[in-house]
Amino acid sequence: MTAPGLPTPSGESGVLPRRRRRWLPFASPLTWRILAVNMVAPVLLVGGLFYLDRYKNELIAAELESLRIRAEMVAAALGEGAVIDSGFALAELSPQMARQMVRRLSPPARVRARLFSQQGVELADSRLLLSASMMIQVEDLPDPERGWFATTFRRIYDFITDSHLVDDHLPVYHERSRPLASDYNEVTQALAGDPAWAIRTRNHRLLLSTAVPVQRYKQVLGAVMVSSSGDDIAKSLFKVRLTIFQAFAFALVITITLSLYLAGTIARPIRRLAAAAERVRRGHGRHPSIPDLTRRHDEIGELSGALRDMTEALWQRMDAIEAFAADVAHEIKNPLTSLRSAVETVSRVTDPEQQRKLMAIIQDDVGRLDRLISDISDASRIDAELSRAETAPVEMLGMLQALAEVYRDTGAAESVNIVIEATPDDPLEVMGIESRLVQILRNLISNALSFSPPESTLSLRAGREGRWVVIRVEDQGPGIPENKLEAIFDRFYSERPKAEKFGTHSGLGLSISKQIAEAHGGALRAANRLGPDGSVEGASFTLRLPAAEIKPPAAPERPSPKNPDRASAKK
Repeated sequence: MTAPGLPTPSGESGVLPRRRRRWLPFASPLTWRILAVNMVAPVLLVGGLFYLDRYKNELIAAELESLRIRAEMVAAALGEGAVIDSGFALAELSPQMARQMVRRLSPPARVRARLFSQQGVELADSRLLLSASMMIQVEDLPDPERGWFATTFRRIYDFITDSHLVDDHLPVYHERSRPLASDYNEVTQALAGDPAWAIRTRNHRLLLSTAVPVQRYKQVLGAVMVSSSGDDIAKSLFKVRLTIFQAFAFALVITITLSLYLAGTIARPIRRLAAAAERVRRGHGRHPSIPDLTRRHDEIGELSGALRDMTEALWQRMDAIEAFAADVAHEIKNPLTSLRSAVETVSRVTDPEQQRKLMAIIQDDVGRLDRLISDISDASRIDAELSRAETAPVEMLGMLQALAEVYRDTGAAESVNIVIEATPDDPLEVMGIESRLVQILRNLISNALSFSPPESTLSLRAGREGRWVVIRVEDQGPGIPENKLEAIFDRFYSERPKAEKFGTHSGLGLSISKQIAEAHGGALRAANRLGPDGSVEGASFTLRLPAAEIKPPAAPERPSPKNPDRASAKK
């Protein structure tokens, strides 16, 4: 941790060191969420390791069928080679021959075979060997495991399967020292002449057994029961589950790697953008900047571009506010200085005529301050108003006609003739704020009237140019100096006629008009009207606004064929 107030290795206070920043994606909550979402599929895959019941049942059925075939082969061999038939009495099994045949036939079949007589006594068992002094039981050992991965997985697998038995509903196998046929239901059924099978558990392992009768000319001489453990089935299931687990391990590694890569391409740039935004908020000056990630061509690149544009717009707005404040202070200082001088002088002057002149100057300065403050207030509110107000369809042709009528009726146009040139049947509809659009046209018309000589014509031309509504206000005045065509839209710039009284205008009208036009997605430009000989014949202001979409007229309703009078009734 970096102590408060001390610079970090990166040279910026409050920024994580490089070593910690390198591992930042692993500690990001977004990284853990991406990992969690991407690991759902592999976890569900490995969860299926212990739900292979259908495959297990198919293996058990196949194993029981195989045991039945092997049991019938042993029974057939015993019925032919281990039967004593004298011809005078009923045939019977020879215990000595039966033991030898059972012992010889069982190992190739990989089963444990036992032979029971008709009386239910066990005559032979393939796992018992006779010696000179005792009987020895033989049992095969399991194959040794190979490979540390398989051994480790086998131990974990055995622990889980032993702790969560899926075959706990099966009977448990018990074997007495001297077993009888009555101990096994399948043997009892086989002595009755019907093959039978059974499934039991022994030490958490499956034990499968099948019993078939030993017959001689349809005479049941005994029953053979062959049994085998479910180790082969368990090995098959283990191999399938091991394969699934290996696929899961591989998929898990790939998932984690890709998730970390994905998190690195998402979380790290977002943290960089957040840190840069924090530096911009807390920093001083313009040195902190938003990283440029627009070359990514994705959403984060778009976010980076938007943040960069927003930051630049904020700096521009701050510069504009700073410049506006400086301009306001400068413009207010002039009438205040004049007002102060007049007030200080009027108290020392005794001549009534001089006092009246000074009072007139004071009144003019107060009126100039009032107009200036009103225009400054309007200019400062316009941004907030344009961002909050909702736009609506506005017919520009009707607005021009109404304004021209107002200027004619009130005498504001004096001897100037106002002419409107437009297509009568096109209302020239735009989307905007009507009061602010009226303010633009009023400023342009008033400005043109102030420069128009008597008996001249003021032309208001309106029409469409592609998807734009274009309005031109043209006068026959002295025009605009060529080097001032852009400067006239600056704040507090005033270029007035010589006969006009000083201080009548604040110089904010055209600046506010241009600001309103750009807020509506349009533009306001100034130019001079030139004659055939290249001389200036007047000024021209062009207002361009995006035209509103024209909706096609609704198609008339057609009468229904079933009820043609219904449409007529609606009309």
